Amino acid sequence: MSQQPPERVRVTGPPRGQRPRPRRTVAGEIDAQSELGVLFMRSLVRTQLRLSLSIVAALGLIVGGLPVLFMLFPGLSQARVAGMPLAWVVLGFAVYPLFVGLGVVYLRAAARHERAFTDVVEEP
Repeated sequence: MSQQPPERVRVTGPPRGQRPRPRRTVAGEIDAQSELGVLFMRSLVRTQLRLSLSIVAALGLIVGGLPVLFMLFPGLSQARVAGMPLAWVVLGFAVYPLFVGLGVVYLRAAARHERAFTDVVEEP
């Protein structure tokens, strides 16, 4: 009823005569700066640039549109909130949460783009 344990085998490396074939991955292409790697990196940079320009454009339209708003509605420039002109209140208090909100949107979108890029680059 006693069974002998299987014979122990010492493994020190890959079997002789079989060399592992190096696999070229997208990450390897990027490291080697081949045409494909440059294409992938250019795509990532272009995506991030498009994102940053859209955030700056949104910020510019909102903040840059405030003087136009006050010019179109002259009564707003005469309005006061807590003894301060409305324009100062808007620029001093309302714009900063907008900055933070756009920053959060930018960070989340940039992280999403980088995760998508990493999913393409990593080996399956």
